[in-house]
Amino acid sequence: MIFDYDTLKVIWWGFVGILLIGFALTNGFDFGVGMWLPFLGKDDMERRVIINVIGPTWEGNQTWFIAAGGCMFAAWPLVYAAAFSGFYVALMLLLFALFFRPVGFDYRSKLADTRWRNAWDWGLFTGGFVPPLIFGIAFGNLLQGVPFHYDDTMRMEYTGSFFGLFNPFGLLAGVLGVSMLAMHGATYLYQKTDDVIAGRARKAAMAAGALTLLAFGAAGVWVATGMDGFRIVSMPPVDSAFMPTAKVVERGVGAWMDNYTRWPLTIAFPVLGLLGAALAVLLCAARRSLPAFLASGVSVASILLTAGAAMFPFIMPSSLSPGSGLTAWDAVASHKSLGVMFWVIVVMLPIVVVYTSWVYSIMRGKVTAAHIRENEHESY
Repeated sequence: MIFDYDTLKVIWWGFVGILLIGFALTNGFDFGVGMWLPFLGKDDMERRVIINVIGPTWEGNQTWFIAAGGCMFAAWPLVYAAAFSGFYVALMLLLFALFFRPVGFDYRSKLADTRWRNAWDWGLFTGGFVPPLIFGIAFGNLLQGVPFHYDDTMRMEYTGSFFGLFNPFGLLAGVLGVSMLAMHGATYLYQKTDDVIAGRARKAAMAAGALTLLAFGAAGVWVATGMDGFRIVSMPPVDSAFMPTAKVVERGVGAWMDNYTRWPLTIAFPVLGLLGAALAVLLCAARRSLPAFLASGVSVASILLTAGAAMFPFIMPSSLSPGSGLTAWDAVASHKSLGVMFWVIVVMLPIVVVYTSWVYSIMRGKVTAAHIRENEHESY
């Protein structure tokens, strides 16, 4: 193999992080636009304009979601199994919410009936609102630890419940997930539309950006001063294959801050998360749509990097049995599997990036009511 096992473990942590950030940045504004659809579009034509802002690209953006899920399954099989056991109901709810998106886009404008179209508009809202809420709540629960453990035969047992996910910090993280993607979607709408819709999107982006600042700041203070984090005390060599229960893990208030002390440059992530949201608000106030969208993207990416930097190497900590928590060192596939998949990612990821960039360059420009009328049968 070209890389040692321990190096590949770190590389795959980075690969999954890149794919999740790509998903948040591309599908993120899709979700945000869907969230704002019933509120920023006051009549049918305005709503068609909003839908067609993301209409040509939303399917391609799904690639990042599928790739992230596939890589997680291949690289971190124990995490995939534990997550679908522990978060089964939440993930099924997520998938059912996502069903509204393809059906809503394709069928919404098939009939001219007002009630038909309004129903699909709220379906698209659901498909935009529920996923970031669930993802946010899931991240909030990961930071607190998930109630599972492995027994002597390495069978995983989850003792939590669906409603247990809705704890105070989990809900705060859910608010953060919704607000940051609502900000991202509104800045994208501001950039891609004009006149009345752009004006409403500008105000929506400022409100969502302010809420993102408050939620992210509150979550940061909570994690740093009022929440038990996890730290590894001892474990087998990282370049070996070992069971999750072979390590010793302790809990402690502020433990999630250890990596920021160990690698001071990572402080840039939370700083950029706050600065990006603040700049998005200020740039919207200054009527600078493209810089506001870019600042929003920086904020979204940096918020995810903040969580990743704090948790490394933990992926799914256990609140019941800290030693059973899953990390980048012990939840991974074999050395050979990681090595083979490394080359798949090295080849395929640039292709996805180049293709996505090309599509957006072709679809650049604003979407207007006149454009919809001129392309009545091709538009959603």
